[in-house]
Amino acid sequence: MAEAPLSTLIVDDEPLALERMELICTALDSLTVVGTARDGKTALALIEGLAPDLVLLDMTMPELDGIAVARVLLRSENPPAVVFVTAHDNFAVEAFDLEAVDYVLKPVTPDRLERAVARAAARRSTRARGVREWLSEFWVPYRSELLRIAATDVDRIDAERDYVRLHVSQGDEASRSYLLLQTVSGLEARLDPALFIRLHRSTILRRDRITGLRHDGLGVWSAELQDGSQVRIGRTYLSRAKAMAGR
Repeated sequence: MAEAPLSTLIVDDEPLALERMELICTALDSLTVVGTARDGKTALALIEGLAPDLVLLDMTMPELDGIAVARVLLRSENPPAVVFVTAHDNFAVEAFDLEAVDYVLKPVTPDRLERAVARAAARRSTRARGVREWLSEFWVPYRSELLRIAATDVDRIDAERDYVRLHVSQGDEASRSYLLLQTVSGLEARLDPALFIRLHRSTILRRDRITGLRHDGLGVWSAELQDGSQVRIGRTYLSRAKAMAGR
């Protein structure tokens, strides 16, 4: 049975951008536009009344901007999926923190929007099945770009003050790392525990990158990784490590 189209609200303070987005949306069978708004306050009122499945949300608007609207929605019991649509590439971290489905840069192309809508539809399907939605990807700023990194490509996550460093597999090449404005504890709560395990207050590891556990004496244990490195296991997390090993 085909999925019902996503009821969609478009929010943009620029009339031409709003009109262009409507034209692109009319060509997509996967959504139905149920309303438009040109400011954040009107958008919130329409969201409350229309309960859309998806909001295509401009980032920069006077008074109540897209970030503020998304923060309000995040506190809702059943918020719509949010896709940020913006001409600015420097808000990806905020979008990530606000659990946006996607981050689409203007000028928007039909193909790019269709991919974003497909991601929103997948989230709706996951929630309808009552499945916990774990973080599947990261948006990270890199030079003048925004890179999308699959969670399954991340080998290790280390805390660095107010940031985390993602260590990413690169096939046969040397691994690369990227900084993301996020806390280890906040990230841990959003990662699938079947794939990741926190073994130190500053470190989260991919489970399948751990090749063994080593007792270093005096109650100190380390996790041995595929690349030959070791990570000391914090005492608070030792029971997790032993449970992983069936001990």
